[in-house]
Amino acid sequence: MTVEGVEETATEAAAAEGAAAEAALGDASADCTVDGAGRLVLRLSAPALAPTARPRLLFVLRTPDARADETGHVLDLARRDDGRWHATLGAEPVLAEGRWDPYLVDGLPDGEPRRRLRPGLLDLRALVGREPADGTADGERPLAVRLPYVTVDRRLAVRTWLRTAHAEAGEIRVGDHALTVCGRLYGARLGDGAAALLRRRGAGTVREAALRADGAHDFTFTVDHRDLLAERGPGPGGDGDAGLDVWDAFVRPEAAAPGNPPSRWVRVGRLLDDVLDRKNVFVYPARTLDGVRVRPYYTVDNELAVELAPVPGSTAASGVRRGVLARLRRR
Repeated sequence: MTVEGVEETATEAAAAEGAAAEAALGDASADCTVDGAGRLVLRLSAPALAPTARPRLLFVLRTPDARADETGHVLDLARRDDGRWHATLGAEPVLAEGRWDPYLVDGLPDGEPRRRLRPGLLDLRALVGREPADGTADGERPLAVRLPYVTVDRRLAVRTWLRTAHAEAGEIRVGDHALTVCGRLYGARLGDGAAALLRRRGAGTVREAALRADGAHDFTFTVDHRDLLAERGPGPGGDGDAGLDVWDAFVRPEAAAPGNPPSRWVRVGRLLDDVLDRKNVFVYPARTLDGVRVRPYYTVDNELAVELAPVPGSTAASGVRRGVLARLRRR
């Protein structure tokens, strides 16, 4: 079979799989609107439900060991004059951080226990430029974010973040030799000794960068690329095989007073808008120094990190290859 034939067969199989998933979802779909207070307003179309039915919505937190009978947050559905079933998930209860799957339960035909929902219209306009609820900035209440989205198998889900403190990244400027981040701190106030911290994954190495505060919450910090390059040493094999480094960004609101526990670190990320997967949407340019490409990016959880990777064909990349070969010879 030709390459084109293989690709065509794969496309047909994916289409058939998608059609099967749509059929399995049945005829229940939901429009979802998020308002400025973070409430989710859902309007369900479910022709299979009898007008006298008393259905409910069950929100289940997705976990590796989730069971079919697992309970979560339940909402009553009310049938309106437009023939659809309405429910509102208010600011309370606060949903734990993670991914939540809504199910239609009770009143389904043939005794069906629950059914996933197909997505309808998602109106997320209120999330753009949204300011968190009063009291979030100073930590009187946690930062709670809810973002409805469509899963890869065409089902409705809700991504939630819940942080006692959060450093919201704003403008990011990538210079030839340094990276500058502007942001706003929620859940804490900037005080004496406030700083930006970058922690190298897997090694625990920490680099501190000066942070300039503008009031109690707004901040700017700049990270010199060479400060991170200076930490690139031998990899796990001890053969100078430094490969990919990732540095996670934090803000330390203030220095700990003598004799007190260390000050907490607050993760830097961007959560306050309608973008679910920022990693593939906000793509920043890379800068190359000494054969190493330096690039800021957002993780799968929309948190800010800096990646250092050897440029293919460079001396740094050759060192990686030599280290890998040396480890293979020792096996």
